Amino acid sequence: MTRDSSGRIRSLAFIAVLFAGCSPAKPPEGGSNIQIVPDVHNLFRDAKLYITPRWKEQVEDAATAVPDSADAIRPLASQPVALWIDRAEPARTEVAKWIDDAGTGLVVVVIHDLPNRDCSRAASGEFALGDEQRYRTEVIDSVAASIATRDSHRVAIILEPNSLANLVAFANVEECAASDSVYRRSIAYAISKLSMSGVQIYLDAGNAALLGSDERRDKIAALYKDVLDHAGGADKIRGFATNVGGYSAVGDEIRYINKLEVNLVSVGILDKFFVVDTSRNGRGGAFRKNPTSWCNVRGAGLGERPRSSPAPGIDAYFWIKNPAESDGTSNSYTQHFDATCASPDATLHAPEAGQLFPAYLADLVRLANPPLRPYP
Repeated sequence: MTRDSSGRIRSLAFIAVLFAGCSPAKPPEGGSNIQIVPDVHNLFRDAKLYITPRWKEQVEDAATAVPDSADAIRPLASQPVALWIDRAEPARTEVAKWIDDAGTGLVVVVIHDLPNRDCSRAASGEFALGDEQRYRTEVIDSVAASIATRDSHRVAIILEPNSLANLVAFANVEECAASDSVYRRSIAYAISKLSMSGVQIYLDAGNAALLGSDERRDKIAALYKDVLDHAGGADKIRGFATNVGGYSAVGDEIRYINKLEVNLVSVGILDKFFVVDTSRNGRGGAFRKNPTSWCNVRGAGLGERPRSSPAPGIDAYFWIKNPAESDGTSNSYTQHFDATCASPDATLHAPEAGQLFPAYLADLVRLANPPLRPYP
């Protein structure tokens, strides 16, 4: 199966070959027979990536707080990071500003505010399950209106990390089971509302560690099919984002993506591209005591710098997670952790989620792979 310069599948007949057990050309690493060429419709391609003043301020504040690493930290101000909407307030007030400031540049936005958000982590946001309508009107409708009223805009939206993937990976967790229908409806609504000219949507697809098994990939593909059918069809999204906030190495993510493509094709979801979060995966995750640890994990390093079309089928490597910001708090050297960071892998003395964590950023810089220069 190949894609032409528009990204369209050239030969649907190959699907029959793929699933009939025949052996065409040797597949690439990861098990997919799908061959992809760069796509000219990729918004990341040759884009001027928008960098907010807030990120530049965070970098300077971190450099000031850790003077021994300042020379290595300060160059990060030229690397773009995604802008997160994790409350209704920035959905109402910030999106229009970002688009206006960016001009012809590309704004990368993460929407992360579902009712009963992060069902597996006991770290829900502002909306309870009964607030489904508020999520629609205060978050999704606000973002859509801000985009639609701009004469010129280029926006890539990473939609709801830790959502549909959690429904599959943590189906036995009561909070996730209770959230299933609300997640499906809310994300379908978001896709239908935000799909417009100048916008490309990437639906969260977990990572290799979370959804790498055959069984889980089968389940997530069926779940995507259901959500996209209710959203108006798979053509409403550009593709999927993987490893958001995660530590999975690029090679592991590429192999996972190659396999996931086959699962997607099997349910009729064709012609999709991917964005991989490389903000903290420079060293992979083998150093973790618990492979599912996610909170300010010690020993992580910055990964590949944001760039477009780094591999077949990949629209971009991008720093989706802001590497300067904490995932959540942990107590001092007593090794006791609060509910949001209950892991011995978590870095101690961490501030509240979303707050600047200079010491952790300094470690990410020091352990960056590819390495940064200069560094202590």
